Amino acid sequence: MQDQKPFPGEKAERVYLDASLQPHRSLGPKGFALVMGSIALGGFALGTAFFMAGAWPVAGFAGLEILLLFIAFKLNYRAGRISEHLRLTDAGLEVVKIAASGRRSRILLEPGWLNVRMDDPPDHGSQLVVSTRGKGLILGSFLTPGERLEVANALKAAIDRYRAPVHSNA
Repeated sequence: MQDQKPFPGEKAERVYLDASLQPHRSLGPKGFALVMGSIALGGFALGTAFFMAGAWPVAGFAGLEILLLFIAFKLNYRAGRISEHLRLTDAGLEVVKIAASGRRSRILLEPGWLNVRMDDPPDHGSQLVVSTRGKGLILGSFLTPGERLEVANALKAAIDRYRAPVHSNA
C-alpha cells in the first residue's frame, strides 16, 4: 500500500504503523526440489530392492508414500500464502487479510478505543487480540508466540503515538 498525496488544501494522513505479517517457510524452492529428489531416489531404490526380492506390493506403497509426502509439502506451501497487512492511520486500523486461496477481506477498526491483548511472556496458545467497542479480531495466528508479542508491542506503541497530543511549533 502506498501513501496517496493529499489534494491541495487537504491535510496529509499520518501513518503510525504499516506492517505486513506472513508465515515463515524455511524450505525454499531449491531445497524442496533437493529434498523431494532425494526422497524419490531413496523410495525408488527401496521399492526396486523389494520388487526384486519378490515383495512387489512394497514398491507400490513406496511410490504412494512419496506422492503423499509431495501433497503434504504442497499443502504446507499453499498455507504459507496467507498474510495480514496492518495499517494504523488517523482514519483507523485497517486490517487486510489474504487467505491461502487468495480471497481478501478488509476490516477497519476505530483507533480511539483500540485495545491490544497478548500474554507476556507468551506461550504456544497465546493469541494477539485487537478489540474496539465489542468487536474483537485475532491477528498473526500463524506467527510464533515471540513474533506475536513483537507485533503486539509495535501495535501498542503505534496506538500510543496516535493518542499522544500533537504539538505544533507555532
